[in-house]
Amino acid sequence: MARVVVDVMLKPEILDPQGQAVQRALPRLGFEGIADVRQGKRFELEVEGPVDEAALARIHEMAETFLANTVIEDFVVKVESDPAKAES
Repeated sequence: MARVVVDVMLKPEILDPQGQAVQRALPRLGFEGIADVRQGKRFELEVEGPVDEAALARIHEMAETFLANTVIEDFVVKVESDPAKAES
């Protein structure tokens, strides 16, 4: 099985209160030098069969309609591992 990852992040112009809360807490915990934090979501999909153009198109559609709110979020789809391509 292949693994495809969909990373979803708030668009840069959208306020990220969770990221800001983490950023403010870091110095109190002894972690200095972090100027900004953005919080997001990661989906790992185990795909049956090869990850061809059709499979990637379906995953892109899934991300666009279900995994991400495209009004406020951007997403990236990437193949993390594909055993079919490793064999060739």
